[in-house]
Amino acid sequence: MRILFAITLLTLISGCETAYLNTMEKFGVHKREILADRIGDVQRAQEDGQEEFRNALEQFRSVINVDGGELEDQYDKLQAAYNDSEEAAEHIRDRINKVESVAEALFDEWEEELDQYTNQRFRADSEHKLRDTKRGYQQVIRAMRTSEKSLNPVLDALRDNTLYLKHNLNASAIGALKGEYRSVNSNVEALIKSMEKSIAESNAFIKSLEK
Repeated sequence: MRILFAITLLTLISGCETAYLNTMEKFGVHKREILADRIGDVQRAQEDGQEEFRNALEQFRSVINVDGGELEDQYDKLQAAYNDSEEAAEHIRDRINKVESVAEALFDEWEEELDQYTNQRFRADSEHKLRDTKRGYQQVIRAMRTSEKSLNPVLDALRDNTLYLKHNLNASAIGALKGEYRSVNSNVEALIKSMEKSIAESNAFIKSLEK
């Protein structure tokens, strides 16, 4: 039953996406434009995510430097920062999935339409552009998925430390968290660097789509 439900849900989601893309096409908004817009959505989500993760790191730093009497207040702030980071991560993942969805639809349509040409020169030129666009897209989605994987170590570390602090609001907990800070900081820096690379790849691809 669970498998059947999952298949039904995926079918409905896929159908909604197809209906949306077809409707947009009727209004003159083509899949290429939607792809560019959705890549832009990922960029904005990544930029917002960077701020959330920097804020979480700052809250973590505040915790390990806190005086004992303020520890519970700092824990509440760290928990809120973790929740915001988790929400930002989900937003990024959702936006990347939407990019993949429209890209697959675009390339499938492009492939099918190649057979409709009677002018072989036009067909060859379109096929060449399709290969170039696919190649550029693969670089973009690879960079996006790499940055997405970098989310997990940061979220895992923030979750572990937040949970530990929740049940150990004392000086010894602060000492334990101090030992974790360098690792968390390193993971956040790696994540931000990965996101910056993804954003740069996206900018280059969007420019190629506009040509």
